[in-house]
Amino acid sequence: MWVFGYGSLTWNVDFPYEEFRVGYVTGFSRRFWQGDVDHRGIPGACGRVVTLVENEQECVWGMAYKLADHQVNDVIAHLDRREKCGYHTIQVTFYPKDVNPEPFTVAVYFAPVGNPWYLGPASLDQMAREIASRSGPKGHNSEYLLRLAETVRNIIPEQKDDHLFELEAKVKELMALAN
Repeated sequence: MWVFGYGSLTWNVDFPYEEFRVGYVTGFSRRFWQGDVDHRGIPGACGRVVTLVENEQECVWGMAYKLADHQVNDVIAHLDRREKCGYHTIQVTFYPKDVNPEPFTVAVYFAPVGNPWYLGPASLDQMAREIASRSGPKGHNSEYLLRLAETVRNIIPEQKDDHLFELEAKVKELMALAN
């Protein structure tokens, strides 16, 4: 079994795996439209984290992790607890960055429109203000955004993710003003 990470699972892998591959899934965009009250926010001041939004023209880059057969149940139980704020798993096709491996199926945690923590679209300025000012038990919401942007740049420097990088720039501006 393979699990695809496109948010914190790209840089905060807290489960065992046998191997990983860089690649992408198609038909989605990565957006900071999901609320989080467990890790990067609190009730009444939820953080913003990423989810996948259906978009047939786009793809989302990230990491696929192969789970050991004997650890699948434990890892999935752990991820189900970790990704509990509105996320469900779906099966999608993963396309490895390396041209030799064939595409394969991965499980991905996806927070659909209408889940209780779905925040939906907002202006980049509003999202940046929310991300810059929120924190939760796992730390500042801005750390989540900045680490994700850094990881995406490192694993696929040739790719652009305008939503992610424009939001990162706005949050950095707000952080600089606050200092």
